[in-house]
Amino acid sequence: MKKTHAPLEVDFTRLRRDRPPVVLLGGLDLLAPLGFARIPAIVALHDARNPAFASRYCTGRCVLPPMRNFDSMAEALLEIGERLVNALGCRVPLFYGNDDYLQLVHQYREEFSRHYLLLLNEPEVSCALIQKDRFEPLARARGIPIPRTYAWAGAGPLGLGQVEGPVLVKPRDKVNWEESPVYLRMLGRAGKARVFESGRQVMADPLVRQLKDQLTFQEYIRGDDRHLWSFHGFTDQRGALLAWFIGRKIRTYPALTGVSTYLELAHHEPLAALGRDIVARMGLRGAFKIDLKQDAVDRAFRVLEINARYNLWHHLGARNGLNLPQVAYDYLVDGARPVHTSYRTTYRWLHLRTDYQAYCELASRNELTAVQWAWSLLASRKVYHLFSWTDPMPLARRLGDRLRSWTRRAPAYVMQRLRQWLFTAS
Repeated sequence: MKKTHAPLEVDFTRLRRDRPPVVLLGGLDLLAPLGFARIPAIVALHDARNPAFASRYCTGRCVLPPMRNFDSMAEALLEIGERLVNALGCRVPLFYGNDDYLQLVHQYREEFSRHYLLLLNEPEVSCALIQKDRFEPLARARGIPIPRTYAWAGAGPLGLGQVEGPVLVKPRDKVNWEESPVYLRMLGRAGKARVFESGRQVMADPLVRQLKDQLTFQEYIRGDDRHLWSFHGFTDQRGALLAWFIGRKIRTYPALTGVSTYLELAHHEPLAALGRDIVARMGLRGAFKIDLKQDAVDRAFRVLEINARYNLWHHLGARNGLNLPQVAYDYLVDGARPVHTSYRTTYRWLHLRTDYQAYCELASRNELTAVQWAWSLLASRKVYHLFSWTDPMPLARRLGDRLRSWTRRAPAYVMQRLRQWLFTAS
């Protein structure tokens, strides 16, 4: 690959071979756990305005090419890795926080492995975890409890047209999500899926009919957001589980199919046993998150998906005493295994703005009152997606960006309102 001269901003004199930096393809919720453990991190993202660049935990920075150009992004990361290897004489860990970055790493896994410390799944498993239509047959072959998948034109009980109960419709592929027609048109830029009352309602929807080749149709598991659980962990190169914790969602927005807004950790031994069994059956390697839903009626767990990457839950885990990014770093750099793997449930994670939207949605259906919402926020200690007393600059950067944006738009808004007033006054 050609040299791209990636704009890497870092003081090489402060880097140490015995404590190499992580090159982090992720934001604040991944940067914070590294900062708590005093692990240096070079933040590499394609959005120059990301608040993580303003964090006190950001050792260095690099603004990557746009996500739509995988080759240019890979070239930039390879150049960064080469410069770090030449400076330190050793490879450095590469952590990745979304499916686009995960796809990039797998696509160039051989090239990246020359400069970066990686622990990746086998190609068959990797592809299945990114592409949902490949996940279903692999999961069934390995005895993983998953919801039933329906066929658009199928006959019999698995034919979509025969399904009387609710159906979950979600994208077939998780890569390039925010620019996909499914996200932009069918979901209206909100949520990750849609729930329909029946299979016939799915087939009658015009947008679904247009996008059906990009969708997968799945049995909807009964229950609200509190029935959404997750099993998080890190395994070594042989698949041995080094550390894990259990998470539970309190609210999402939109409800049932949206992004996380309020989260907590939990202890649940039957789920822990199931999680360990799934890890062994799937042969997972490295960092992972298993999303499950517990049926509100029969109480059985079903696996919704598995993500083989780092995620925002690690911020909450680290605050509660189990820092999975630190576990991963110590193993990749030194081959060390954690001594203490217990965790607390003291802190909850909150994204205040979207949780307020979740409250408004639930309140409109008389499912949550203002008092209940306020009490749920006051009932525990919290970590926040953006705000921290010990790391205030990311929030200050975000507020500054919004103020500048408002200042640019304000004159046009005022003139528009003035013209409307003059028109109606005349």
